[in-house]
Amino acid sequence: MNSTSTASDWLMAGDPAIRWQVMRDLLDAPEDQWRAERSLVETEGWGAQLLALQDADGQWDGGAYLPAVFAWEQMRSEGQPWTATCWALAELRELGLDPGSPSARRTVQLVGENSRWENDGQPYWEGEVEECINGRTVAQGAYFGVDVAPIVENLVSQRMEDGGWNCERENGSVRSSFDSTINVLEGLLEFERATGGTPDSREARAAGEEYLLARRLLHRRSTGELVDQEYLDFSCPSRWRYDMLRALDYFREASVFAGASPDPRLAGAVERLRSRQQPEGTWQLDKTYRGRSWFQMDPSAGQPSRWITLKALRVLRWWESA
Repeated sequence: MNSTSTASDWLMAGDPAIRWQVMRDLLDAPEDQWRAERSLVETEGWGAQLLALQDADGQWDGGAYLPAVFAWEQMRSEGQPWTATCWALAELRELGLDPGSPSARRTVQLVGENSRWENDGQPYWEGEVEECINGRTVAQGAYFGVDVAPIVENLVSQRMEDGGWNCERENGSVRSSFDSTINVLEGLLEFERATGGTPDSREARAAGEEYLLARRLLHRRSTGELVDQEYLDFSCPSRWRYDMLRALDYFREASVFAGASPDPRLAGAVERLRSRQQPEGTWQLDKTYRGRSWFQMDPSAGQPSRWITLKALRVLRWWESA
């Protein structure tokens, strides 16, 4: 592969979840064509695999955040597990399962009836107390057509003085976290796309964006130093963690949704992204996270990744077209 077009050909040889997004975001295929491809997520490939692993009560692995049979002590030896309901729903959203499909409608209903957060037994679609979890729940709920306005109201009230969010707020943190903030921003954008948002949610999203933009996605505002070297490592699924590509793809989505030009403060991150392209036109997966998962969608770290390449190419196409 030696060009974007051949990279696109390579992407189109992948899973339906990759193909429909390539058709929409890179090839400008007619809507009826990419929607037809998207419908295959329910019946073929990774989406069908994940749906087949669903419990009879609509959950995955018997729990909301953690498997039903799991002890916190196992975190140290195994790492965090990624097989429970919230992680499966996050992946189905990223794969693009059609919210109107029978599987999606059934899942939304059963999860609402049967899944409870381990925090205090709250019904799944009411959220719990932690900002990262609630941000992802808003993203899932808004995408799948659930009324998550009460969770949004709670998130808006938890915004910190510097504009972002931090799930360690209850433990005394007074500064926002990049990880927490990106989780909440993705949720608020999905909520706004589904409902138009509220004046408070739109203001909160703008403040959270400014928190990241003022730091050029990667740097300390006070010194300009890189906040965390790991933010340069690309992973997929991202789980709850922040990285530069995840942030760039969020700002691409937000810009397209608003019909706005890219913010020039993203330029440094975009150039870092461009520099990571391999000679054959792909980008590599940098890391995966410890812990149980149902199956691996990408090859091992250090290998070309269709997910990372798809996201990188559509970010660059958006940036250059502007």
